[in-house]
Amino acid sequence: MVGQTIVDSETARLRMEELQRLVEHHRFLYYVLDKHEISDAEFDALFNELVALEEKFPDLKSANSPTQKVGAPPSTDFKSVKHRLPMLSLSNAMSAEELDKWEERIVRGLSLGDPRSADLAYACELKIDGLSIVLTYKKGEFVQGATRGDGTVGEDVTNNLKTIKILPPRLTPLAVQEDGTVLSPEEAEKAREAGGKVSERLPEYVEVRGEVYLPISSFKALNEALVDANEASFANPRNAASGSLRQKDPRITRKRNLALWAYFIYVEDDVIKQPSTHSAGLAMLKSLGLPVEPNFEVVHGAGAVKQFCDKWATSRHDLDYQTDGVVIKLDERRLWTELGATSHSPRWAVAFKYPPEEAETVLEDILFEVGRTGAVTPVACLRPVKLAGTTVKRASLHNADQIARLDVRVGDTVVVRKAGEIIPEILSVNLNLRPPSSTSFKYPSQCPVCHTPLVFSQDEVAVRCPNTYNCISQCERRLKHWVSGDAMDIEGIGEVLIAELVKADLVRRPSDFYKLTLDKMLSLPRMGTKSAEKALRNIELSKGRPLSRLINALGIRHVGTTVAELLASHYSSIDDLRAAKQADLAGIEGVGPVMAETIVEFFQDPEVVRLIDELKEAGLKMKEEDQERLPTAPQTLAGKTFVITGTLSSMERSDAEKQIKARGGKATSSVSKNTNYLVVGASPGSKLAKAQELGVTILDENQFVALLADESL
Repeated sequence: MVGQTIVDSETARLRMEELQRLVEHHRFLYYVLDKHEISDAEFDALFNELVALEEKFPDLKSANSPTQKVGAPPSTDFKSVKHRLPMLSLSNAMSAEELDKWEERIVRGLSLGDPRSADLAYACELKIDGLSIVLTYKKGEFVQGATRGDGTVGEDVTNNLKTIKILPPRLTPLAVQEDGTVLSPEEAEKAREAGGKVSERLPEYVEVRGEVYLPISSFKALNEALVDANEASFANPRNAASGSLRQKDPRITRKRNLALWAYFIYVEDDVIKQPSTHSAGLAMLKSLGLPVEPNFEVVHGAGAVKQFCDKWATSRHDLDYQTDGVVIKLDERRLWTELGATSHSPRWAVAFKYPPEEAETVLEDILFEVGRTGAVTPVACLRPVKLAGTTVKRASLHNADQIARLDVRVGDTVVVRKAGEIIPEILSVNLNLRPPSSTSFKYPSQCPVCHTPLVFSQDEVAVRCPNTYNCISQCERRLKHWVSGDAMDIEGIGEVLIAELVKADLVRRPSDFYKLTLDKMLSLPRMGTKSAEKALRNIELSKGRPLSRLINALGIRHVGTTVAELLASHYSSIDDLRAAKQADLAGIEGVGPVMAETIVEFFQDPEVVRLIDELKEAGLKMKEEDQERLPTAPQTLAGKTFVITGTLSSMERSDAEKQIKARGGKATSSVSKNTNYLVVGASPGSKLAKAQELGVTILDENQFVALLADESL
């Protein structure tokens, strides 16, 4: 059927269901099992075919289609969700002795006699330091996701969870025997070979508990991007995961690359039996297509539990996700009911917590790094010390206030800890070991790179080098940002090559990339022909990047990827953005007055004007083509201001806003007394109540479509 033209809806429906299944299958193989059955190109072909069919037959598109993972309409707030089963906290065990006492309490509670003779099975799982969530599936379809909240009531974050690539929108059917026993794929195959009756079935109702986390690699990339955009970075991956999952705009969540491990399942079904053990529940989760942390083990007795904890005390640092302990549960679920729970925690489970790792070392020097926006950040150079599985040589000192608070000096013996076991930080100074010759550290008054006098502002903590265009460090950082993945995405040009290009005076400004030739590239030391040709090809390809990428690449202070996309959705070209009034920019939700002022000042800079002119001359894409064509529509909405809330079924919110602007109207994000119309889709947020309070005209989707068609209401 691939490649054939589908004209009837029934054939399309069958093919779309098949494509959805195939796409989710290969995503599961890739993200969960780290396997490949088809090439990336073959996967893209399946995905693109599904997109094309959904565009041709919009009435058949499912809300849980894999294509819907790439974004969801922003919500204005989070609704409360009462949990069907309470989410209790776990009691903690901070030592091997406390683990022994916990097992003794279990043995007494079960009246088993001597703990040493009680051969109890325990499921041991790594404790993921993330955000607990509840997932609800009905007849195999993902219908709701909520945060833990207070354990009884959480927040509805369904749309944000849909952006997590590894989370299946549709469960994989289970292999079930006549008596309701769930079989693994291997067991099902053997049962069928032996003539047994095995059917495929999806449970009527499934509730899943899991932990949303941010991989360490994604955490580091996120913080680097935030620092480059002069925004506050996250202290640890857990804070980043929590902040990302609770974004009001799922498009922001999608960019954070969140992941998920599922660890508990509750089933309601007339046929399928509830798992009798915790380990069987984990196996069922895997069979349903949900990701399960692979390092769990079932062991017997507290001694084996302690061995598991000891094994991972160091090995956990090799993982790409943060763990701060081990969760231990009785494997037999019938014993959970027998032991029960306190008002705060179950008696059949405990969390063993690893102690935070700290170490003393000597502060050998304090250096300063200059970022692309001119911010000068102090960095502590340490005598190498082993900490949390890695050798630590550097730690951030954040700013002058932090140095003053710690009274840290070169030569001091300092206590170092990894914040969230990721970022090295100096906790304190051991004053007893301070050298007699020690003197207070003085913050430099000049840029460490270009020696320009630094600017100390009362409005912000950062100290800045004002030599924006002649400071080599700022220059190299801006060029590095220009070629990065969220900006112009130029592969083959990294930090080392940028330094060589700057040193050879071949590139100082982003526009200089587009003046490079093969001869110029080959003049660099150790540059081969193939590498040079690849870099030049990718530079040429970058000319066609979307407008939002270009805006982000320009490196406007405070403007990161999300704000760049926001600006591109309101202004169809760089010229339109350059001409934008500060008041109009400030009126965009997510921009505000401070950022608006920065954007206006940026485009008034003569160097920026020159840069954009050179980029235009080089042939870079300066406008969005679809937005360029829209103004030909009749200006029937001139002077009218619209706000959209909820989900529209006939078009994406961004498309609706483009239609409004194409007809001379204005689309904003906030309801005010200046709003003429509020367009209400499915699941509207708090904007509806505010519009009713202000007496704003309310339009449903049909009325809005009629208004676009210039029909009477």
